Amino acid sequence: MSDVGVYLHVPFCERVCPYCDFAVVATRVLQPDDEARYVAALQRELDHRASAFAGRELATIYFGGGTPSLLRPESIATLIESVRARFPGIPREVTLEINPSTVERARLPGFREAGVDRVSVGMQSFDDTTLRRLGRAHRAAEGHATWAAVREAGFGRASLDLIVAAPEQERGGVEADLDAAIACAPEHLSVYELTFEEGTPFARAASDGRLHPIEETLAAEMLETVEARLEAAGYARYEISSYAKRGAEAVHNRRYWQRLPVLGLGMGAVSSEPIGPGQPFGARRHNPRDLDAYWACADGAAAEHEVLDAATARGEAMFLALRTREGVDARAFADTFGAPPRDFFARDVERLLEQALLEETPDGGLRLTPRGRMLSDHVFTSFV
Repeated sequence: MSDVGVYLHVPFCERVCPYCDFAVVATRVLQPDDEARYVAALQRELDHRASAFAGRELATIYFGGGTPSLLRPESIATLIESVRARFPGIPREVTLEINPSTVERARLPGFREAGVDRVSVGMQSFDDTTLRRLGRAHRAAEGHATWAAVREAGFGRASLDLIVAAPEQERGGVEADLDAAIACAPEHLSVYELTFEEGTPFARAASDGRLHPIEETLAAEMLETVEARLEAAGYARYEISSYAKRGAEAVHNRRYWQRLPVLGLGMGAVSSEPIGPGQPFGARRHNPRDLDAYWACADGAAAEHEVLDAATARGEAMFLALRTREGVDARAFADTFGAPPRDFFARDVERLLEQALLEETPDGGLRLTPRGRMLSDHVFTSFV
């Protein structure tokens, strides 16, 4: 039986970080009535949307945001039960994103009881100065306390998020964050280079000259340090931003890189629909990023629906697979699109090979070189 992953987006945040371009709503305190209304909307949307994934077994559930841990454990339990009632099977992974805070720490045992078996902690840094510059609400002491609470609650599968190349950060700051992260001994780490996304306060400040990105060479050195330190500590880099101990890779996240079906629920959520009649290469559905518009969408109003054509699907298959350690499997690509990658992208492949950004396997597979990983955005533009 084919399977499906379910993503539930919870947009509420106590504050919106100045680098964030996700679909979020600033909510100092999430009121019970607002929480109940949003949970009910997710359930209604699930009722409307599940038929597009009928006959599939449940593989994963992922609560992202925003800050989904602002929901009470009872609400998380209700949503897990609703998803499981719609799809057969026992999910291999149920992940909840959390931020370091007193409220969320206190809820960890309840989340575990609700059915969450993996948490992803938005630590970002263990340095108070860096956290302030990033506009984060928590400080390092709260981060350490939250991590201890994660383990005390019995979570044996946990991930940490870190940001590098933060404003005015130096290489020594990255080393110190890595020291602290490795000492926590998470099963998984996600490490992101800070980017100034269009429309964010950081991007506006950079445009006005009030904020300056880290110099590219220094940022590259920071990322090289991250890879060297984490691999020496036993973490394999299995995707551009993702490191894991053996067997601890994120099951849900792999679905995106492998272009497997995901039912996305909630404000701003995106669904990856399976191949079917009228959509031989699948489709995408984009929910509104505005909360008022989302209420109508949850009740069945039309959302943006994009049927993928062959060229779009091929390009996505290339750059998503290239994000991973394994890269593009030429035979699997040919099974889907009728021919191996070179038949569609010969000129780009040759150029990227000559630039030492790609390497080719004997069977025609492609993957990024270490240099290619540093310049991955440049590589990906060749396929979109």
